[in-house]
Formats: sequence, C-alpha cells, structure tokens
Amino acid sequence: MTNRERGFLLLGSSLGTEDRRPLSDRELTRIAQRARALPWDDEDRELTAEDLTALGYSPEEADRILRLLSDGALLEYYVHRGLRAGCRPLTRVSPGYPLVLRRRLGLAAPGCLWYRGDLTALEMPQIALVGSRDLGDANRAFAQAVGRAAAEQGFALVSGNARGADRAAQEACLAAGGWVISVVADRLDRQWMGERLLYLSEDGHDREFSAQRAIHRNRVIHALGLGVFVAQAAWNRGGTWSGTAANLRGRWSPVFCYSDGSPAAEALIAMGAKAVSPENLHNIRQLL
Repeated sequence: MTNRERGFLLLGSSLGTEDRRPLSDRELTRIAQRARALPWDDEDRELTAEDLTALGYSPEEADRILRLLSDGALLEYYVHRGLRAGCRPLTRVSPGYPLVLRRRLGLAAPGCLWYRGDLTALEMPQIALVGSRDLGDANRAFAQAVGRAAAEQGFALVSGNARGADRAAQEACLAAGGWVISVVADRLDRQWMGERLLYLSEDGHDREFSAQRAIHRNRVIHALGLGVFVAQAAWNRGGTWSGTAANLRGRWSPVFCYSDGSPAAEALIAMGAKAVSPENLHNIRQLL
C-alpha cells in the first residue's frame, strides 16, 4: 500500500470505530486536489499544520485532519483484520479503482471502497439493475431477464444484493455463467463467496446495514453501469426511486425502466428514462 493510499484510508474511513469522524467523499477529494499545489520533494513526507494552513484550512480543520492521519496503528490493525476475511481496500488512487466513478460522480465519488472477490469483473463492460424488494411476478421475470441477458451478452451485472429485484437478477446472471458486481450496504466480510462474484462496500469491511448506507450506495450502482435497468419502483419513495431520480438529474448513465404501467414507471419515463420490455433485451448494446 502506498503512502497516498494510506492517506485516503486514514482520512476517509471510520476504520471500524464508531466515534471516528472521517472526511466526507467531497472533503476528501478537495484535500487531494488542494495538496497537489504543495512541494512534494520527499514523497514519504507527511502533511503538516503549516501545509494545511497554506491550503486554506482553519486551525480547527487542520487539527481534525492531522488527528485522522495520526491513526496509523489503527489503520494497520483494521487492514489486517480485513485481509484475514478476504477484504481489501481500493482507494481513488489505487490501481483498479473504477475511473468511471470519478468521471461521473466527481466530488461525490467514493474516496475509499473495500472489495471482496475477483476484480476481473471491473474490467468488463457493465450494466446495472435496480428495483424494489417486493416484486410483482412480471417485474421479477424482467429482473431475471436482465441478469440472463447480461451474462449472455458479455456484461457484468451491477446490483445491490438486496431481497427482490437485486437478487433475482444476480442469481439469474450467475446461473447463466455471468459475472456479478454487488455493491452491498451491510457487512462485506460476511458475504457469501462464489465464482465470478465481486462485492464492493463503502467505508469499511465490517459496517452493519443501515438504510442510510443502502440509499447512499445507490449512486455507485448507477454510475458503474453503461446503462441502468429499473425492474420496479415505488412512486416518490424508497431507494430505487431516489437513486434513479438522482441519476436522471445528474445524467450519470442511461436509465431503462420496465414499462409496467405503474405510476412510478410512468413518472420515471416522463423524467427521461426510456421505456423497455423484455423483448428489448435481445441486444443491450443497441439500446445503449
């Protein structure tokens, strides 16, 4: 691990400690951008209070940053625990970090990801699938069709491993011999492992599930995909709706919504999503 990677992890991760206050993704990106202006004659040197003052940080902000950077022993312990569980860090400056996240999300791109599984999946073209936990029969069939189509047409499927649409699509993709990238909102170190699977998690490898984490990670799912397929949504509520609406506003990636006649589907289509049916999945590249 390089010194820059250590810096990203120290500044941007809770490191398994609930009362640790890491920088937000936006704050982390800004300090990385500002630090480029500093003279780095010695690549091993650490940021000082004088450096941070020169970069425009107040004494209070500089103190917070320096305290985060002083937790080197905690970082080593946390990384060691992760490695024992098969979990590894991937920062914005690590080889293999998905550059599409930086390009599409900008300051909101995760400063630190943790992964478990095969990074080969990130080298493949990817499509994403999102949808409700409680699915209608036709919506479940659509999610499964997206998963199979991804496998058959050479895409890795990006989803969130939640009950309902996510798992229906993921299981169909794996059964058809495809690859799955699952951006989880619960503990990375407890995910079931199998072939052609890659799990990603923000902030840490041992973070428990929370609704806030589930909603926050949706931007990663949407931004990774060359296109995002929506199997089902609830109008103006829930993570599928909020994540898809944010994508349509930010134009991170094209959105394809299963046209099931529901108010949510009609609203998303009116906001810019393209209406699709299972028949449209025969050539996904043509859709994109």
